[in-house]
Amino acid sequence: MDAVDKELNSQPALTRRSFIKGIIASGVTVSSVGYLFRGAEAAQAQPGLPGAVERLVTLTVNGQKRRVDIMKQETLAMTLRYKLGLTGTKLGCDRAECGNCTVLVDDVPRYSCSLLTHAVRHAKITTIEGLAGADGKLHPVQKAFVDEMAPQCGFCTPGQVMSAVALLKINPKPSRAQAAEALSGNLCRCGAYDYYLNAVMRAAEVS
Repeated sequence: MDAVDKELNSQPALTRRSFIKGIIASGVTVSSVGYLFRGAEAAQAQPGLPGAVERLVTLTVNGQKRRVDIMKQETLAMTLRYKLGLTGTKLGCDRAECGNCTVLVDDVPRYSCSLLTHAVRHAKITTIEGLAGADGKLHPVQKAFVDEMAPQCGFCTPGQVMSAVALLKINPKPSRAQAAEALSGNLCRCGAYDYYLNAVMRAAEVS
């Protein structure tokens, strides 16, 4: 019994702190192992199998074919910014509320933060970088925004511009109320809405 008691007494006392540390450590290990196995499965996934998606796809962005490796849950905003380097598309709320990430998909304004890249593999995507001409000449909407000094902090400006471009494609001569409705999905933290509307109306005059 003396030997048994001695052995028991030699074990470190179990405290709440040591217990929590153990749980966290084991949890991290399990999570890491799971991630590695999921990664291996994804790498071995074959197109055509249930649930499998093609990782390497070709996107048409600003008139160019771009080959890119994407995850099945990846949003278009993430692909544009972090895979293709098109950082003019801004991420604000990341939940389809602010409009900062607006791009054109087949000439329709869409929130790229809530659009899966896989869903637009066969679409024509236009970002703020694709509006200016090859010679660097600004798009009429971009020029109007500059002339009217519409941007304040400028963070929402790319989304505002893309929404305005989409509007003028289908309605070259909108009323101010129609312009306000078209831009209503774009929030401006500076409250420069009147300036943006002035810019849209100026662009409509010269288009």
